[in-house]
Amino acid sequence: MKIKKTLSDFQEHRTAMNEKILGSGFKDFKKFFALDNKAYLEGALPTKMKELMGLVASMVLRCNDCILYHVNRSIEEGASREELNEAMNIALIVGGSIVIPHLRYAFEMIDEILAASESE
Repeated sequence: MKIKKTLSDFQEHRTAMNEKILGSGFKDFKKFFALDNKAYLEGALPTKMKELMGLVASMVLRCNDCILYHVNRSIEEGASREELNEAMNIALIVGGSIVIPHLRYAFEMIDEILAASESE
């Protein structure tokens, strides 16, 4: 039986666990989270470009949670389906055929996110 993780399930779990991690009192976790957040802020490269780069890295590293996060953030930052496709093609070229299952997952999540945004 396949258990499908929806975007809202992912976001709720991510928020709850991040609060738990950051509330643990271990300062190095907070330092890393702050560094991660800062890396995606607007700078010489626009945030959308950085999120697309995060998507490529996530696909090559084969992390579906990361893929969902960066697909969603890329769309929030205004990435078009064509921009997402080009970024995912880079991931496929860099990572090879092992990326294909994650490409399928990304396509599924893109469709879900865009469908949800169209119905709002």
